[in-house]
Amino acid sequence: MAKPMTKAKIVTALAEKMEMPKKSVVAFLEALAGLAYKEAKNGFVFPGVGKLVIRNRKARIARNPQTGEPIKVPAKRVLKFVVAKAAKDAVL
Repeated sequence: MAKPMTKAKIVTALAEKMEMPKKSVVAFLEALAGLAYKEAKNGFVFPGVGKLVIRNRKARIARNPQTGEPIKVPAKRVLKFVVAKAAKDAVL
């Protein structure tokens, strides 16, 4: 199985593709990540790739795998990334 791209490889690939300096690409990626973190509570869409959404999980009963003892897991809010249909079609 191939290894995923590192941040350095992503920056290099984008800098070559867009004919921009690497520092500008790094600044753009950091700004995009910061914006995604800030706006995730409202839903953040990255066109063609996917979106960040907040989902509410219900309380449930789970089991401790070592002892088999039931454990109550409380309800909580989680951040989820939903892959866009275009990305699924392109990859799968």
